[in-house]
Amino acid sequence: MEDFWCEVESIKESSEDGPEEATLLEFKPADEGELEAEWLQDVGLSTLISGAEEEDGQALLSTLTRTQAAAVQKRYNTYTQTLRKKNKHTVRDVRDIFGISDSSPTFETVPVSPVPSNGIQLPGQKPVWKSVSSNSCLDCGLDKGSSSITEELSYEVSFSESITVLPKTREWTKSQRFRKEDSALPKFIVRKSRFGLTEVGDLSPEDMKKIRYLSLIELTAFYDALGVELKRNRAERVRRRENGLFGVPLTVLLENDQKKVPGIKVPLIFQKLLLKLEETGLETEGILRVPGSASRVKNLHQELETKFYEDTFDWDQVRNNDAAGLLKMFIRELPSPLFTVEYLPAFITLVEKIPKIKLQLQALHLLIMLLPEANRDTAKVSLKNKMNLWNVSMIVAPNLFIYKGKRANQQEMQAAATTAHIVRLLIRYQDILWTVPSFLISQVRKMNEAAINNSKRQLMFDKGVRKLLRRKTMERERPERPESDIPEGVIRVYAPLHSKVSMAIQLNSQTKAKDILARFHCENSRGLSQNVRSQIQSLHEVGGNIGQHCLDPDAYILDVYHANPQAEWVIKPKAS
Repeated sequence: MEDFWCEVESIKESSEDGPEEATLLEFKPADEGELEAEWLQDVGLSTLISGAEEEDGQALLSTLTRTQAAAVQKRYNTYTQTLRKKNKHTVRDVRDIFGISDSSPTFETVPVSPVPSNGIQLPGQKPVWKSVSSNSCLDCGLDKGSSSITEELSYEVSFSESITVLPKTREWTKSQRFRKEDSALPKFIVRKSRFGLTEVGDLSPEDMKKIRYLSLIELTAFYDALGVELKRNRAERVRRRENGLFGVPLTVLLENDQKKVPGIKVPLIFQKLLLKLEETGLETEGILRVPGSASRVKNLHQELETKFYEDTFDWDQVRNNDAAGLLKMFIRELPSPLFTVEYLPAFITLVEKIPKIKLQLQALHLLIMLLPEANRDTAKVSLKNKMNLWNVSMIVAPNLFIYKGKRANQQEMQAAATTAHIVRLLIRYQDILWTVPSFLISQVRKMNEAAINNSKRQLMFDKGVRKLLRRKTMERERPERPESDIPEGVIRVYAPLHSKVSMAIQLNSQTKAKDILARFHCENSRGLSQNVRSQIQSLHEVGGNIGQHCLDPDAYILDVYHANPQAEWVIKPKAS
C-alpha cells in the first residue's frame, strides 16, 4: 500500500499552493422520497412524477424485464408513500402505471428468454454462436500461456435476470483479500453472436441516452437481486470555472475544443498530455510513481493555462514525469470526479459487498454505461499503461477517488485497496467494459419501435389527417406502386464517398458486413481519393428501430436485416 499513501501525500503537497477549491453553492440532505424522485428523473421516467402521459416514458416502461420493472415499482412506491405522508398532492397509483388490477397483482414485462445480440427475438429463433476463432470473441484478461481458467460472459440476457443464487456476502467481508499479482484476475471472453459486438461510440447519441436510462434501471435491479443497497450521493452544485484548462468541466472544455476540432470527444489538453507521456516513456518504470518536481509542474501548469490555446507552449521542455504529474493534476482538479459524484459510492460498494469478480465486472460494466459521454470517453483513453496492474492502480486510484473540493475522510482512506482494485478491473477489462451489452441494445430497439407505434396511433387520431387520407383514397384511380421494389433479402447499400454510390446486395445467411465492404472497395478501388482510402470505412445501419449503428465487421447482415427491415444501409467512416 506504500505507493497509494505516497501518492496521497503528493496530492496534499501539490494542493496546498494550488488554486482555490470549488465553492459549494448548494448542498442539503435529501429525504428518501426526494432521492427516489431524482432516480425516476435520471432513468427518464419524470412522467411518473409529473403525471403527464409522455410517449418516451411509456415506451421505456414497455421494454422492462421482470427485475427491472420491480426495481422501478419499488422506487415509485417509496416516492408515493413519502408524498402521501407530506400530503403534498395526489399521486398516481402504481397499479395505473403498470396496468395492475385488483385481481391480478402482477404486471406485464418483457420476456427474459435470450435474444440475439443487438437484435429482437424473432419467432422460433435461437441464438446462433460461432465457433471459436481469433475474431469470434472479445478476449480480455491474461496473457497467452496463463494457467488461469477462462470464463465466458453473456450479453444476451440482462445481468439481473441471470442471478439465481445470492452470494454469501458475510463470508466474503470476513475473508476479503486482494492478491496483487496480475495472474490473480480471471480471464473473460465475450463470444460474438451473429450480430457482432457494439462499442459505445457505435451508437447515436440519442440511443446512448436511452442506454444510460436502461443501465441505471438495470444496475438498480442488479443490486436489488444481490440484496445490496445501491448507495448514491446527491449531486452537488459548485461554482465552476468557465475558461482555462485545469479545474474546468469536461463539457465546457469540449465545447471550446470543438470550435477548433469539430467532433472531438476528449479534451485537447488531455490528449496532448497523454501523447507526451507516450512519447517520453509510457513503459518507463516508475513513470507514474516518481513525481515530477512540484515547482516545475506548478510552473508548467501556469504556462499551459496562458499559452496552450495560442499554440505557443513549448512541449519540448516537458519531461516524462512532468507529463505524468500534469495528467494526474488534470484528473484531480476536475470540478466533479471522472466517475461522477453521484455514483462514487456505487463503485466502492461493488467491491466491498459483491464477492465474485464476474459480478463485480457486471456491476462495473453498467456503471461505465451510466457515465456521461465526455466522462466515459476521457476515462477510456486514460487507461493506458504497461506497468504492473496493481502498482499503477495504487497510484491512479487516489487521483480518481479523491477529488477537488472534497477531503478524504478516514473511512475513504481505508478503502485504498478497494479503489485500487476497481482501477485494476478498469484497466484489465477495458475492452469488455466499453462494449454495449446486447440486451440493452435490444431494449433500445423496442423503445424506438414503441415510440414509432405510439406516434402512428396519435397521427391516425388526428381528424385533419383522417380527412386528408379519406380524400386521397377517393381520388386514387389505380393502386400505388409499392414503396420499395427491392425483393426480400436484398438491401441497397449507399456509399456517398465512393464513385459508385449505391449497390443492391443479395444477402444470404453467411453475408457479413466486411464482405459488403470488400465488394465496394473492389468496385471503387481506382476511383477513391487518398483521403477516403486513409479512413476506416464501416457499414452503418441507419433508421428503423435504431438511430444509427456502426456494425461489427463480423456481423451477419441478414440477421440484422430481419431485426430491422426498415433500416437504410450506409458505408462511411467510423467515428473515432
